[in-house]
Amino acid sequence: MYRSTGRDGKGEVLYTGYYEPHLKGSLTQSEKYRYPIYARPQDLISIDLALFNEKFAGEKIIARYSDQKVLPYHDRSEIDSDGALQGKTEVLAWVGDPVDVFFLQIQGSGKIYLDNGNVLNVHYHTSNGRPYRSIGKLLIDREKITVEEMSMQKIRQYLHNHPDEMEEVFNYNPSYVFFKNEPDGPLGNINVKLTPGRSIALDRFIFPKAALCFIETEKPVVNSAGQIQSWQHFTRFALNQDTGGAIRGAGRADIFWGNGPYAEIAAGHLKHIGRLYFLVLKTTS
Repeated sequence: MYRSTGRDGKGEVLYTGYYEPHLKGSLTQSEKYRYPIYARPQDLISIDLALFNEKFAGEKIIARYSDQKVLPYHDRSEIDSDGALQGKTEVLAWVGDPVDVFFLQIQGSGKIYLDNGNVLNVHYHTSNGRPYRSIGKLLIDREKITVEEMSMQKIRQYLHNHPDEMEEVFNYNPSYVFFKNEPDGPLGNINVKLTPGRSIALDRFIFPKAALCFIETEKPVVNSAGQIQSWQHFTRFALNQDTGGAIRGAGRADIFWGNGPYAEIAAGHLKHIGRLYFLVLKTTS
């Protein structure tokens, strides 16, 4: 068994959580459903830098080609505020809440319950290649939300109470996610369906995909009213089946909690220190 060095070189790992959100939407735009879930744009290209120099092995850039120039792909402000994608990509569905769209991109996959009775499984396809910046940190820095009360639920509440600030807050994060339809889901980055409480997301550049792990952290104890009563010591075996834009380094891990009320609470509030171990088969000489 091997322990991750963590973020401090002594094995300290920060655990957070994610879940599968459920949204209401439509295949057609209307006054009720105005906000798009975009598919991969036609002009987005992925460039393998190793083709140009072997020292860039494993690295790529996301870009667009315009006027015989390779340029960075449009950021969130250009996409949502300036309409840069009009006519350049398919809209998979339209939903009614821009906050839902933003957090769907953070979670990476979800289900959209359409007004025609059908359900879409939308799954991460690619991103615009821009760096991820936390709007939670922005709101803390601006003293809108304290560190102690910070959660996904608190961010949602703040944005809904201050709709005039939504655009500016969203655009602080230039990263943008594009989706594809899948027959089932949610799927991790190894294209296997995630298991609630048993699938975790780690830095794909450090840890082996599909590896068997043992996690140690805390989980919330919730009452019938959906309120967190306490935090309980939590250990179990899990599989490294996913990754994420904010999951970087040996000291970060994200637990997939599934869907439903408990999953949303656990994903929104988990921000606890723990340990991470990998089980590796010992070879005999």
